[in-house]
Amino acid sequence: MAIRVLLVDDQALFREGLSTILSLQADLEVVGEAANGQEALAAAAAHQPDVILMDLNMPVLDGVAATRRLKESGAAARVIVLTTFDNDETVFDGLRAGAVGYLLKDVSSAKLVEAIRAAARGESFLQPSIAAKVLAEFNRLEERAAAAPPTALIDPLSERELEILRQLSAGDSNKEIAAHLFITEGTVKNHVTNILGKLGVRDRTQAALRARELGLI
Repeated sequence: MAIRVLLVDDQALFREGLSTILSLQADLEVVGEAANGQEALAAAAAHQPDVILMDLNMPVLDGVAATRRLKESGAAARVIVLTTFDNDETVFDGLRAGAVGYLLKDVSSAKLVEAIRAAARGESFLQPSIAAKVLAEFNRLEERAAAAPPTALIDPLSERELEILRQLSAGDSNKEIAAHLFITEGTVKNHVTNILGKLGVRDRTQAALRARELGLI
């Protein structure tokens, strides 16, 4: 079954270009388009996409607010930010809102397709320059965590969950974690779901940030 993709950008020409690129992939299907965040919410409800490519700077409702509302509504679609903005505040606003990927508009078509497929598999995907910012934030949080005693979780992570948390924080996919620990991908996915719940976060990127804050990794 093809991965259903929703395109959200206020530039019609850019959406048309994306649609053309994605139409070349047999496993991807563009099911709708939206020119702003408000339209994106309606389109997501109508078309039930698997992945949403979300611009940030749009009229009516911006991409960060739209992403946050999608997550709060319980929508299953996984959001990848696709924008021209790479300043720290914008990057972390997008990730905190619930995006599982962050790409700049100069990304290659091959990497874009790879990111969509990764998101559909339940994985995160960050462009290298964005990943560097996230790593820098990890280091900052690590220094802050070292200066203060960690806050205990209400429901502590098991040893296995801590192992998986360390690996997903290093950027490993479910498949890579499964191979390393000699367990199935399904088991890894179940553990990741439990980890996200215990940490009170929505996705793997936020889990890694939260783990650093708590001194777990």
